[in-house]
Formats: sequence, C-alpha cells, structure tokens
Amino acid sequence: TKLITKGCLTLPQNILVSPDVPTIDQAYSKNSDSITVEFAQVSGATSYILRAESKTGDFFFETPAAQSPGTVVGLQPYTDYTLSVMSVNSGGRSQPSYPIEARTVVVAPKMNTSSPSNDSILVTWPPVEHAIRYTLIMIREGSSTRLIVNTTDTKVTFDNLDPGISYCIKGMAWDAEGRIGDDLTVCQITRPHSPDVTQVLLTPGRSLGIAVYWMTVQGANSYLVLASNGQNCNTSDSYCFISPQECGQNHSVTVTAYNNAGPSSPSHCCSVPLTDPCPPENIWVEEPTAGNCSVVWEEVPLVEYYVAFIKRDDGTEKSCNTTKTTCQFFCMCGYTYLTSVFPYNQAGTSLFADVRNYTTIPCCPQDVTVNLVSTETLEVMWSPVKGAELYETTAAQTNSVLHCNDTSPVCALSDLTCNSLYSVTVTPCSELRGCNHTCTPHRQETAPCAPEILNMTQTTNSTYKVLISTPNSPNTNYTISATGRYDRHTCQSRNNSCELTQLPCGTIYEVTAVASTAVGKSLPGYSKTLETGPCCPSTVNVTQVTQAMTNLTWSPGTGASSYLATLMSPRGEAKCHTLDTHCLMGCITCGTNYSVQLDAISSTGHKSQCQYRGFSSSACCPTGVKLYRRTNNSLRVYWRSSSPQAYNHTVELYGTGANYTCFAAAGSMYCDIQEGTCGDVYTVVVAPVGKSGEKVTFCLPRTYSVPCPGSNAGMGEYNLSE
Repeated sequence: TKLITKGCLTLPQNILVSPDVPTIDQAYSKNSDSITVEFAQVSGATSYILRAESKTGDFFFETPAAQSPGTVVGLQPYTDYTLSVMSVNSGGRSQPSYPIEARTVVVAPKMNTSSPSNDSILVTWPPVEHAIRYTLIMIREGSSTRLIVNTTDTKVTFDNLDPGISYCIKGMAWDAEGRIGDDLTVCQITRPHSPDVTQVLLTPGRSLGIAVYWMTVQGANSYLVLASNGQNCNTSDSYCFISPQECGQNHSVTVTAYNNAGPSSPSHCCSVPLTDPCPPENIWVEEPTAGNCSVVWEEVPLVEYYVAFIKRDDGTEKSCNTTKTTCQFFCMCGYTYLTSVFPYNQAGTSLFADVRNYTTIPCCPQDVTVNLVSTETLEVMWSPVKGAELYETTAAQTNSVLHCNDTSPVCALSDLTCNSLYSVTVTPCSELRGCNHTCTPHRQETAPCAPEILNMTQTTNSTYKVLISTPNSPNTNYTISATGRYDRHTCQSRNNSCELTQLPCGTIYEVTAVASTAVGKSLPGYSKTLETGPCCPSTVNVTQVTQAMTNLTWSPGTGASSYLATLMSPRGEAKCHTLDTHCLMGCITCGTNYSVQLDAISSTGHKSQCQYRGFSSSACCPTGVKLYRRTNNSLRVYWRSSSPQAYNHTVELYGTGANYTCFAAAGSMYCDIQEGTCGDVYTVVVAPVGKSGEKVTFCLPRTYSVPCPGSNAGMGEYNLSE
C-alpha cells in the first residue's frame, strides 16, 4: 500500500480524500441576474460548487461548475452577494474558499418605439432603478454605421431618418459605479413616404367607377385610396378601383401608404372628371292659391339649367326651361298633373327622371241650396263636381262637427241649435288630394227657440202679467195664448213680459208661448195652467153683536171655496178664515173706524182681494159707574167716558118702586135724579147715544142698594155700596 501524505497525516494511497480548498481570483457581473467567479483550479478536483448568499441572509444558492470561471444565475439586479467556491471529487467537497463580495449590474431599459413621422423615431422607456445614465446605439438596416447617444433622460428622438427603413436600437443603463448593465435591442421601421399619384380615370361600363394609379414607396405594406365622397379602397398593389360612382360627382382622391409604423401623409389631391348630373331627389307641386301651381325641386349640384315637363291627365302638356328650382303653371281643380325635371351640365343630362303625380283639389259646388225643413234641421243639396269622390258637409257654429260624409250630393243637418245662424260648407274630397277647404259657405238661420213661461202674476181682477224667457234675438215676436173652455185670449210682445186682459174671474186657462221671426215659428213652449182668482162676493153686511164682537156676512163668490175676512183699523185688525159665508169676529175696538176686506180663495190657493165700504164700531160703554145719594134726597150717577169722542149719554135706573131716566149732554160725566123712595135697590145702565140717535144696547147694568137717611150709614153724602 502506497502512503499519501496530506498535511500532517500520512494516509494509505487507496483511501480517497476531498480536494484542497480553491482560491477566488475575482468576481464580476455582466448581467443583472448573474455573477461570474474566476478561481484557481485545485489538483484532484473533478468539479466545483459555487455558493452565493445575500447579505441580508434571505437568499442562499449553490450551483455546480466544471471549471473556472463559473457563473451563478437567478440573482436580483443591483444586489450585493457573498460568493465562495468549493472543490469536489469522489471523496467529497472541500471547505468553502475565502468569500468575496460582488454586486449585480442594473437591468436594461424597456424601450418603446414609434415613428411620429416618416423621418423620425421616438424611443421612450420607464426609468431604470439605480441607473444614472443611458446609452442608445442605432444601426440602419443594411448599414454598419452606428449612432450612439448618451442621455440621462428617459426618451430620445432620432431625426433625419429615411422613410420606410427599419432601424435597430440597443439600449443600456449605467449604475453609479460606472458599470454598464444589460442591453436590449428593438427594431422600428419609419413611416413610409407619401405616394405620388400618376393617373385618375373614369372607368366606363354599366357601373361607373374610378381607377387610381400611383408609384409605390419604400417600406409600404398597403395603400388606402380615399375619395372626397367617402368611398375608398385598400390594396397592396400600385392601383385601385372605386365603384360605383354616383351621378353629379366632382370628387378628388388621395393615396396614403401604410406600414407597421402607421400611415404616411396623404398624397396631393387629384380631381376626378365631372359626371352626368343627378336627377332631383325631391320634386313636389305647391299650390298656394287655387289654380296657381308651381313645380318645385331641390337644387342639384354641378347643374347649369333644368327642363321641367308638366302633363295633364287630359293630354295637355307644357315645358319650362329655367336656371331656378321652380316653374309656375296654371292648374285647374279636379285634374291630375304628371311632372318631371331633367338637369343639364357640360357632361350632358341625367339618364332618367322621377315622375311625380299631383292631383288638384276637387272643384267647389256652385249651386248649393240650404232649406229649413224643421225647426232644427237644414237640408243641403248641390250638383256633383269634377274630381270629388265624397262630400263633407259641416256647420261652423257646431265646431265643425262632421254632419255628413257621403258620396251623394245631399245632406241633412239635424239636431242644430234653434235661433242660430249657421254657416254651412260643402267640402268636396278625393282620396289622392284630400279636401277642398276653399269653398264658400252658405248661411241659413234655424227657427226661433221655444220660449218658456217663467211666471204668471195677477195685476188686477181681470189682468195677468205673463213673464217668459227670451232665448232668441231681439227682433223676435212672442205670442202668449190663454185658451179656456169657452174663450181664448192672446197678447204679443218683443220683450220678456205680456199682459192678458179681460180674463173673467173663477176660470181656468191653458197658457202657451210661441216665438216667431222672418224664418218661421218656433215649437210651442211647455204650457202652464192659469187659474183666475175667484169672484168677489157682491154684498157684505156688518152687524155689531157686542162692544168687542161683530158678525160679518156676505154673498157667495164664484170659484171661491173659502174666505178670509179682515177688519182693519189704526188700532189693530181682526181676521177670520172660514168656509161659510159669514163669520163672527172678536177683538173689535169700540168707537173705531174699520175698513172691510174679504179675500176669496179657490181650492188651488188662488186668491182675490175684495175691498168693501168700511164701518164704525159703536161708542164705548162708560166705565167707573157710581151711584151717590145727595143731601137733598136726590141721586147722582157718575161715570168715566172711555171713547176718544164726546157722546151724549142716557142713564136709566130701574128700582122695585120706580124707574128713572136721565139724559146727559156730550162731555158731561154725571146725571142727577130726584129720588122718590129711599131704601130701594136700583139697576143702573149708562149707555152712549150715537150721532144718529141710536143708543148702545149692550152696555152692562149695575145694581146698587140705596139706604134711607138715619140709617147706620150716618148723615151726609154717602157712596152707596154696589
């Protein structure tokens, strides 16, 4: 066995041991995610292991290496790492070498490129962390010339470039230690140059089109041909066809080249040859007044003048040459006109023209008659007219409500308003043109409205005032008729009242009112019953029964079923309501003048007030009657008069032994009587005597006892007890 000396130990040769620890020469970073380590190789080592650790301790990674140098990948940009190397053989791995520190470089800028114009490229990128400046290197496609730009900005514009050429740009960032980081290369093509249009032609055929030719440009992938009317075509060739082309066009075209960078500037405009004019899209006929028509159309561009043709349905035709957009012609009612317009320009005229039909309104009837056939119905008749398929008949006062819509030339307007002037219009209509609203209306008044009896009042015994409504015009005559069983009475008026005279009492009449004008009579208004007042009794007698009661009698009155007797005076009145022809009335005041009124009342409540000659009630009986015995054996009767006037009085004494009578002049309040016998009982009656000499017979008697002198009553004059 061969001995191998390792350090202080001597080992047999057949025992395997790990190799020696390697030594790191240097470590550096060329990429942002890796660090390269150069080390001295160890004899007996078959491979090596590179170890990387972050200084913060959150990263540990080992990767094998066959030889020096070795690279550790998967690292973070611009980050500090501690690196060591271990040698490996079949005996195992050595101890880690003495560590070395290294930092990764920054990442490359993420460039975005665009071509704002056909001679420039704009490069932009977001700032790179820990980078202090940037280097951009541009190389033109097919050239070895380089353009280097150093900048601290995050955008660079490369100008004065060739259109349609690809340029490659490599970008790198530098850190604060002066190390250059990753590099990134992008390629960008500039926009193409504007094409030059060589020829623009109209292509003949069934469908008119435009053929456009141009020169191709460097770097263009496709071309867009755009006409001024909005039509376009897209192609990769050097020509393009735009179809179909419309009439009346005078367009221009432009060609734009496209590549991945965008469009070029449009080419210069090229005019397209003028095409034939288009026919007017809208043609119509206006008729502001009947018979005055104009064919009107919309203006067509690129037109020098127009020719309009107007043909009537009976074969009559006329034409109009004008530079305007209207042509006047005479149009009769009830006809159809065919109109067409052809525009002209230098290329010629349109190949076709639209034909528009215009039908004039139907003619108005000329022999319209309007007749009143009833109080509220008008009959309208006329002769048929040309062009009318049906007729509408309306009355203006009914808010133009359609009363008739018929093909027959007759119409009845019913349920109209009485005493109204209607403007009746017959409107002929056709399905194509509509209705002729220019026809002259015809006026006709309806019969007057029936008046209404509002009230009937009695003004005298034989006269009644009738109050009526006046729903008609002021010049309307009103006739009021009262028809009884045996007679008839009438009165006429132009206002709201009329008096029926000489109507006998106690009679029933049927009263109606009728209005009349020059047009005719109204229907009779609703009738009302008029009952004249009952007849007054021919005689009335008044008999006074007592000082405060009177008996009133009278003869029967025709038509009266009850009576109301009234006696009236300034001091009051007395009334009595009875079915009889007599009445006993109280509350009569003596010595008063009364007027007599008797109301005769029918069974329906009609009343006749009857006035009669008044009467005067009898004089009032005196009050306070006293009997005195005088010293000369005479008796004195004393009283107080209650009548407002002075009356003569008669005094009567009735005793058991003798009767006495005494007269007192007006104004006297006592009367003396020479007594014949004392100790008698007397009945005393004091009554006033009227101017005609009649004595009031209903004064109450009074009884007195007269004692003889020397009685217990004593001497002198005594007031005798009653």
